[in-house]
Amino acid sequence: MLSVVVVTVCALLTAGLIVLLTPTLNRHFLAIPNDRSSHGEPVPQGAGLAMMGAMLVVYLALWMLGHLEADPPWPLPVLAGAVWLTVLGALDDASDLPVLWRLAGQAAAAIAVVFNLPDGFHILPDLLPLAVERTLLVIGIMAFINAVNFLDGIDWITAAQTVPMTAAVIVMAWLGPVPQNVGLMALVLLGATIGFGIFNKHPARIFLGDAGSLPLGLLLAWMLIFVARADIAAALLLPLYTLADTGVTLVRRARNGEALWVAHRSHFYQRALSLGFKAPDITLRVFLLGCLLAALSVAAVEIESVAGDLALLATGVAATAYLLRHLERGRA
Repeated sequence: MLSVVVVTVCALLTAGLIVLLTPTLNRHFLAIPNDRSSHGEPVPQGAGLAMMGAMLVVYLALWMLGHLEADPPWPLPVLAGAVWLTVLGALDDASDLPVLWRLAGQAAAAIAVVFNLPDGFHILPDLLPLAVERTLLVIGIMAFINAVNFLDGIDWITAAQTVPMTAAVIVMAWLGPVPQNVGLMALVLLGATIGFGIFNKHPARIFLGDAGSLPLGLLLAWMLIFVARADIAAALLLPLYTLADTGVTLVRRARNGEALWVAHRSHFYQRALSLGFKAPDITLRVFLLGCLLAALSVAAVEIESVAGDLALLATGVAATAYLLRHLERGRA
């Protein structure tokens, strides 16, 4: 019952804040179409401000009502990092910030997340020294923040990835392998994403903006760290589409000698638009794949078998590769 209430309240609060903020966003945060855009008319961006506002209110209410566990992980420092990235993203939405400024801000948030991990938290104790693992986590969080940002390019595609991921984390928290505080964060993020999705339906009336995609990437990365503690395969399966589209695209661009930090239209979902797909067609396929990956990740957490993990990973990789190939071929 609490889960339904949290998701509903956060969705409604996000939607209400979007309505209130839209006039201001129309004046100061318009996304003007250019040759890299997937939209044809100016659209307000910055819905992340509403999402973060709603999430803060709901999560702080859960804390004050005693629904958070006293044991770590403590989510409030992570929320502070997300708020910081919301501010950074809003500044970037209003006036493009230099790349180094954005990376420095992301690094600060990633370090805060890793510093906040419980004492003795070690994902791969038999493979990596703790200091090395923590360093790699900071780099991985930054990479994932940017991957989420890169894939926020057409209507509903971010929601299509976030909803299955958060739903899977909620189930894992209910089953026990993932801490309750992480599950509550997933509930709040799921509600905020649904509230945003109401307005991002094609043709979108508002975009997430960097004010939303940056903190979203941070919060998802934080959840994935605890999923990885439960099962590495599950943590790889959940964001597999995000990692695959971004990773393959970056490798191709590097191989072609293109600057990786320059905006482009080379992602699979972007190329699919020019090959005859409509935005809703793409996001539906990404969502269905996300649901499959979510189910596989929950199964990986539950079976506790190396052979089973490998089989589930192979299934997820095959399904993801099929979708990428399908998008790249275009519509007949």
